[in-house]
Amino acid sequence: MKNRIHITGFTALSALTVAAVCTQTAFAADNNQDYRRKVVGVAGIMSNVSTNMDEYVSRAEFAQMLVQASSYRDYLASAGSVSVYGDVPQSHACAASIRIAAEQDWMTGYLGGLFKPDQPVTMQEAARAVMALLGYTSEDYGGNTAQARMAKFYSLELNEELDRQPSEILNRNDCVNLFYNLLKTESKGSGKAYGTELGLELNEDGEVNPMGLADSSLKGPKLIPKGRQLGDYVPFNVQQASIFINGEASSYESLKSELSSNYVVVYYNQTAKTIWAYIADEDVQTGRCAVRGTVENIYYSSTDVMTPTSITLEEDGKEYTLKSSQMQFAFSVYGSLRVGDTVTLICEKTVNANEDETYTVVDYVEE
Repeated sequence: MKNRIHITGFTALSALTVAAVCTQTAFAADNNQDYRRKVVGVAGIMSNVSTNMDEYVSRAEFAQMLVQASSYRDYLASAGSVSVYGDVPQSHACAASIRIAAEQDWMTGYLGGLFKPDQPVTMQEAARAVMALLGYTSEDYGGNTAQARMAKFYSLELNEELDRQPSEILNRNDCVNLFYNLLKTESKGSGKAYGTELGLELNEDGEVNPMGLADSSLKGPKLIPKGRQLGDYVPFNVQQASIFINGEASSYESLKSELSSNYVVVYYNQTAKTIWAYIADEDVQTGRCAVRGTVENIYYSSTDVMTPTSITLEEDGKEYTLKSSQMQFAFSVYGSLRVGDTVTLICEKTVNANEDETYTVVDYVEE
């Protein structure tokens, strides 16, 4: 599941050039933010990272993000909905997360035993929490704890792309930037990027590459027939998952709607609670797609009559290339797939300069 995003630079030569470059820079900024959203989504820290990004984040929601960004997320389901604050009932959706965040001293309550779960989280509260995740305590800040903490927060560049004063409240986009910065910042104790503790990797340029996590723990493909429930095929709460449809960030509701009338192929990462879905037979410009049909022909090279090179499906007659040894074996005389079998292919679609389309089979689901 490798999506690459290229970010362009900025230069100014003339009024006309400035106008063009400003547009280019805005596009680059959008791409950068989109990449950050996808990373935080794949890491399982935030769900639904494609909608309501300007919406302010409550203290309760932020507590849940903190737990999802920590090793405690593995214990969240068994933590139980026990409240430690008078204004957070056991039935509250974030009760378990608030309890963990309070017990670990990532977040604190107010006088009178209140947490104020619906109150928006401030930059200062968020900074205190992520610094705690990195292993810093009040002993690291000396006298004026709050001021020294913010100074350390800035020195670690945890405020990159996050233009907020300590007293300002954060929206969902702000939280994407905050947690992305957290993932690539070194923990106090280990000296390694915090994201490595969650199974993530860093690229050579120091940016987060979530593909290590995705590739190592990816399950699938699973074909979900139209009209069936997503939750019957994925072993976690799908309503709280980060969801990508045909490579684009999406939502549970959108995927649920697609399932009502389409066959869907899904991959998932249980640790990150992330789902990648591909709508069968839905055309995409480039990238990964799913095609369902009946095997019409299996073609071989004239120089190697044992190794298949491509197949066609009865439904569309297109040629689907077999390059990897695994896919070649599956459609060979030694594999399990034959002409006349119904199969769903997961392909990488590319288009060259002449607009010729190529479909390369990377996976399949046999029916």
